[in-house]
Amino acid sequence: MQVLQVQLEVGPDPAEVGRARRWARSRLVGSGIGDDEPLAETLILLISELVTNAVVHTGCPAVLRMLFGGAGSSGAAGTVRVEVADASDRPPLQRHAEGDETGGRGLELVDGLADRWGWLPEGAGKQIWCEVDRGGPVRGPDEPPAAGRGGEVCEPSSCLFTDLA
Repeated sequence: MQVLQVQLEVGPDPAEVGRARRWARSRLVGSGIGDDEPLAETLILLISELVTNAVVHTGCPAVLRMLFGGAGSSGAAGTVRVEVADASDRPPLQRHAEGDETGGRGLELVDGLADRWGWLPEGAGKQIWCEVDRGGPVRGPDEPPAAGRGGEVCEPSSCLFTDLA
């Protein structure tokens, strides 16, 4: 099966998050995912969270990658994979925000919306990745996660990587 990979270099400025969303939306449309489809909105939210984490928590440039058309780690055809790589070697920390806290919900959103996610070391930094199966139902943030999900570290032979700070 053919896999299409596209990538964007993201600067260490929070304004770059909006540019990454616009770029990703155009690539989703180019891959056949309609701009108004729930899958597109889910992927844009995931991309926004991962790129924001990389830019805000590392202060370094990052690389956003999207892979279309291949089988994910579950073997499902048509998986869309999002990867964000940065120069920080600090592992991501999934927090649980309380009440009025303004941060700490990003990885909870990723865990709730993606079919799978995780992180791996990449060079001197790391990658955080998530996958959404195109053929599967798109879950909302209030729906429980599926079994086998979470921020586990995968072996390089079985996972592609994405980065977060």
